[in-house]
Amino acid sequence: MAKSKYAVALKALSKKAVFSSAEGRKAGIPSRMLAYFCEKGQIERISRGMYKINNFDFHEGFEWEDLAVTALSIPNGVICLVSALCYYDLTDEIMRQFWIAVAHTTSAPVRENTRVIRMRNITLGQTTVKIDNRKLKIFDRERTIVDAFRYLDKETALKALQIYLKECKNKKPDIEKLLRYSKKLRVDITSYISAFML
Repeated sequence: MAKSKYAVALKALSKKAVFSSAEGRKAGIPSRMLAYFCEKGQIERISRGMYKINNFDFHEGFEWEDLAVTALSIPNGVICLVSALCYYDLTDEIMRQFWIAVAHTTSAPVRENTRVIRMRNITLGQTTVKIDNRKLKIFDRERTIVDAFRYLDKETALKALQIYLKECKNKKPDIEKLLRYSKKLRVDITSYISAFML
């Protein structure tokens, strides 16, 4: 790849976690060359018109590389549910799929090993985290817990709430925010909170 006349363009694109075929063309790499680099294993096609440079180094948070690449490839996607629970250490579950929320008015894009959830409200509790200085959209801990009661089994949701309510790593639980979100999303978890706080 270093000897290719496209090496400079690829190096510039490598600063992005994922890039589109349109961005590749804009950088001076025609579609036929993108196909060639895919065959050579130098880039990987992750979905229609979306690519990533192989061996891309995320430095900090490398364990989240695949999740990050998937999330960045979905326009306006927000990391949610099991993926968010794993990120916040609110579950013992293994993340077998990437869970990404999109607005209910959009079609759910297809990605390998990914579960796309269409939600009516994807702005409530939306925040960002940085992986190697790249911003990823994710629901905050409180929204993630309320959503667990909405979309996941009760055992998983209760476990997440129990872990959340224990003060650890200097992260005090925000009960007021939790109750505000549950009211907004019409999920009554007051009794569970009361039971765990006794």
